[in-house]
Order: sequence, then structure tokens, then C-alpha cells
Amino acid sequence: MKKLLVPALIAASLSFSCVVFATGLATCDSGSPDGWQPQAKLETMLKSQGWQIRRIKVDGGCYEVYALDPKGARVEAYFHPVTLAPVPTAKR
Repeated sequence: MKKLLVPALIAASLSFSCVVFATGLATCDSGSPDGWQPQAKLETMLKSQGWQIRRIKVDGGCYEVYALDPKGARVEAYFHPVTLAPVPTAKR
């Protein structure tokens, strides 16, 4: 029984540590969500620039966008939810 428990615990701890480090490439001092612009406005803005939006979510107080840029490259970009300005990301 112990032989099975140890590998399971190691695998579980590794999966949790990966989740912690997978996020947080950018942070925004964006205040209360009541003052944020709607995600739909950001989506409309990016689509008008030729982006193909896959998903928009909130991460680190920013809007995190998964999309294809106008050249067809996959991108993960961050935008300030109040100004909708692009936010620089930390290097991976």
C-alpha cells in the first residue's frame, strides 16, 4: 500500500506546483471590477484589428486573451481592464 501512496503523493504535488507557476505573467492595478470595461468591448476591438479570439478570462487583475493575431500566430496577451491597453508580460 505504501508503495502506491508515495508515487501518488509525488504526482499530486507536482501537478499542483505546475498550476501555481502557470499563471501570473502580468498583473494589473485595476481596482474594483465595477469600473472595468466589458470583455465584449475588448473582443470587438481586437476583432476589428484582425485577431481571432479563442478565450478571454481574468488573471492577475488583467484580461488574459488567447487568440490568433492578424498573422495567424497563437498569442497569449494581457490587457488592462479599465483602459484596455496592452500590458507587458514577465519573461517565461
